[in-house]
Amino acid sequence: MTLYDELVARGLIAQVTDEDKIKDLINEGKATFYIGFDCTADSLTAGHFVTLTFMKRLQQAGNKPIALIGGGTTMIGDPSGRSDMRKMLTREAIDHNAECFKRQMASFIDFGEGPGQAMMANNADWLLQLNYVDLLREVGACFSVNNMLRAECYKQRMEKGLSFLEFNYMIMQSYDFYHMFQTLGCNMQFGGNDQWSNMLGGTELIRRKLGKDAYAMTVTLLTDSNGNKMGKTAGNAVWLDPNKTSPYDFYQYWRNVGDDDVMKCIRMLTFLPMDQIEEMDHWKDQKINEAKEILAYELTKMVHGEEEARKAQTAARALFGAGSGEEMPVTELTEADLTDGAMDVKVLLVKAGLVKSNSEARQNISQGGVTLDGEKVTDLFLAVPAEKLREGVLLRRGKKNYRKVVLK
Repeated sequence: MTLYDELVARGLIAQVTDEDKIKDLINEGKATFYIGFDCTADSLTAGHFVTLTFMKRLQQAGNKPIALIGGGTTMIGDPSGRSDMRKMLTREAIDHNAECFKRQMASFIDFGEGPGQAMMANNADWLLQLNYVDLLREVGACFSVNNMLRAECYKQRMEKGLSFLEFNYMIMQSYDFYHMFQTLGCNMQFGGNDQWSNMLGGTELIRRKLGKDAYAMTVTLLTDSNGNKMGKTAGNAVWLDPNKTSPYDFYQYWRNVGDDDVMKCIRMLTFLPMDQIEEMDHWKDQKINEAKEILAYELTKMVHGEEEARKAQTAARALFGAGSGEEMPVTELTEADLTDGAMDVKVLLVKAGLVKSNSEARQNISQGGVTLDGEKVTDLFLAVPAEKLREGVLLRRGKKNYRKVVLK
């Protein structure tokens, strides 16, 4: 099986500009390709998994990845898939986020010198130096406004009003490809399927300005069976930074994916051999839970290391009565957290990170979704005494969210 055949079998390829040429380039390890990452937060999310593992697969086959940090394009904001304008970030915030991205990417991609080694670039280095009038004269005539307005990446924004700032995003991304084609020998761009219009803009700009061919391929977006993006939802993201999403919570996210989604995730995200995956495709009933454990363990190991993956797996099994609870995630309280020698159960839920507010805690208790040491909580005003907290209590919200809470 060639690399391209494997990408197809894993369901990773969405759209390509020239399939035969792309096959030859990546199968022979002759692609110098880039994927862009705008620095909209201080951590990558699980939604970036597909592109990160995609880069790793191609690098292992001898192709050269360029991880493009969007220090310049982040100042504009990508309108793709958005119904509102992105928050404007300061240059300092963008630079900070870029440094965070670099550290996390190093877990997936080998950076360094020599053939096949990845490199990191930042489009702030050229985009922020551009003179606007010079840019218009250089590339403006290559873009049709009529075609741009029909582009998929602008459709949702058109309903509420597309700002001229965001309208420039396609030009900026296209210019990135044009610039790196000339300076870094970058002959391919990969990205999420929602970036197709922007990527075609780059190949067309190169063709019109330089008379040469460049290639683009979109990677299938990671969505659940309902069509929702996984691991990247605004306000509910699963982060790769352990300080934002703990290794245990990261493990639990993948352990709890839907039955209809687990095999798709294993194919797209893990490096398990295809023959093993094909065998797992026939698993049913309880074996589906085993597949979820494999998925969660493999991805947690990739991001946080084997030791953290083992701890998370041990803790998760303990909650279902299948192992020791020594590795269970713990929230520690101090005497200063208490009121009159006790803690209201609603506050306890908030402190444990199982809900975001007292009102959310009240709603979960009222619906019968909270237990304390295995007993359902029915009293909205239950006060858990310090003596009990010193021994440690197991607090649960719903079937999948647990914390051990201890007063130190």
